[in-house]
Amino acid sequence: MKFKRFLAALPGRVCLILVAAIVFIFFSNDFGLVDIQKTAIVLAVGIDRTEEEFTLTAQIAVPKGSDRTTGGTSSVEIEGRGETVPDCISDIYAKTGWVPKLVFCNLVLLGESTTADDVFSCLDFFLRNEYIPNSCQLAACEGSAGELLSSQSAIDDTSALALSKLFSDAAKKSGCVMTTTLRQFSTGYYGVSGSGYMPYVRAQTQENSQGTETASGNSGSAQSSPGDGPTEQKIYSAEETAIFSAGKLAAILPKEQTFAFSLLEENVYTGTFSADGITYVVLKNNGSVELDVSDSPTATLSLDLRVQLYGSRDASMPGEIARSILTPEQEAKASRIIEDYLGGLWETCIRSGCDLLELKTKLYRSSMTDYSQWKDSILTSAAVRIAADVKSVS
Repeated sequence: MKFKRFLAALPGRVCLILVAAIVFIFFSNDFGLVDIQKTAIVLAVGIDRTEEEFTLTAQIAVPKGSDRTTGGTSSVEIEGRGETVPDCISDIYAKTGWVPKLVFCNLVLLGESTTADDVFSCLDFFLRNEYIPNSCQLAACEGSAGELLSSQSAIDDTSALALSKLFSDAAKKSGCVMTTTLRQFSTGYYGVSGSGYMPYVRAQTQENSQGTETASGNSGSAQSSPGDGPTEQKIYSAEETAIFSAGKLAAILPKEQTFAFSLLEENVYTGTFSADGITYVVLKNNGSVELDVSDSPTATLSLDLRVQLYGSRDASMPGEIARSILTPEQEAKASRIIEDYLGGLWETCIRSGCDLLELKTKLYRSSMTDYSQWKDSILTSAAVRIAADVKSVS
């Protein structure tokens, strides 16, 4: 009888014990959480290097205020140095007392000095750290990554937020930018082809910009001291693509070749290209890269596009504007332009020795015998066939 009463009361007693344990843990240790006042929310990091050490610049979010006039997000750029990236993080903590939290970091920017060597000497930290999302964007930049992150954007509160707009899904569909994530780049780096790509960012001064006074608190960067006066506002572009072989920068694709590569990856919808004063918009994009090794290696780059007329520098009749249909001559001209873009992309890959189109991977998957025979010479030995079929949307 007593045993039955004990069993009946057991669930309630267990619940009381659990509640007491949770309350004790909460008030004694905050569940092990870091105090928000001691936490630095990192929006983006920029990595530069010398022969001796890395330099990591962390852009940390700082709320500007709560009312309509002063609300928003500004940033502070903190620099850490060390022999490894974790050493740089520790250096930032030692300098500021802030614990850098990378869970909200959506961009890793690599400077010229970093891309000159194997970039995974610094990126491996982000793979090892389980609190960093594998979906964070990677990008290379001209000059110093730290200087670019510390620059004042002309279009947004912080440079990280301005750069994130360049890497949006809409920008990717336009064919103007080839975005990549930490996961995607790592897959290519450790894959058979050992290649990868990321957008290449350049900054230029906004013409006729007056800048803002850093002492007023309206600047995106808090590194400048009061009295420095107006700072130059920057705008950023990422129409070029940095391609990598074995983790090192192999070449930079101009925007035409970036567009061609995006077409092969079937990313483009409503992207545009121009020829002879006429702009075409891509409404259907089918692309493929095939490899045939029956006799000798032959790569085939093919595109099947459906486009419309999007604009012209010459005036058109109302009927032509309504239909926006290409003539056979315009279709042939557009096909030749796209084939030229593809040809330039192929030549860049061959000249740089970068297996961007993953010919080695295709060879590996098709036949181990052929892979053993051609793996070291596939880029220089393969012939290429380029076929672009551009037709008007009916």
